Amino acid sequence: MCSNKTSTIINYYDIMIEKFWKIDEKYYFCNMDIIDVEQRVARAEELFNSGYNCCQSVVLAFADIIGLQPTLAATVSAPFGGGMGRLREVCGAVSGMTMVAGFLSPCPTADDPAAKKANYALVQHFAEQFRAQNGAIVCRTLLGLDHAKDNPTPSPRTAEYYKKRPCGMLVGDAARIVAEYLIQNHNINTTKL
Repeated sequence: MCSNKTSTIINYYDIMIEKFWKIDEKYYFCNMDIIDVEQRVARAEELFNSGYNCCQSVVLAFADIIGLQPTLAATVSAPFGGGMGRLREVCGAVSGMTMVAGFLSPCPTADDPAAKKANYALVQHFAEQFRAQNGAIVCRTLLGLDHAKDNPTPSPRTAEYYKKRPCGMLVGDAARIVAEYLIQNHNINTTKL
């Protein structure tokens, strides 16, 4: 039974790895498309305002670029909302950027220290940009909370919730950081064909 699970994971991994070009033993993501920064920002904010958590909103805003089906993107990013399951640690929007970085600067093998270094450098770049704009990357600090974790039950999404939380703006900031990075570093068109 365990081998079937392993086989499923490996088969999925093999499918995902096809999304990359391998040139000189390095992997490059090959599904880049036209990027409209404001559209990505608006999409991330819209997703958050429709009920997705902060991490899901960022990952879903780029799911088409990174080649993930929306259901899978929402599923794998769900636990990172609320600073990792409402533990109020690293902001979910930052975690969303980190997940996207895994596709933009992939390290799909265990024996590639250069790829790991490039991936970690991109994660640190995203986090530094976010911190520069918002003063922190930790959820409880961004929300001004004086406690570490919350009850795991999500807060109801009411008008009052959205009024007192900066999360919609934070997912927009994260989406802007990723979109601008894509334009600056991957020669992506910024106009429609």
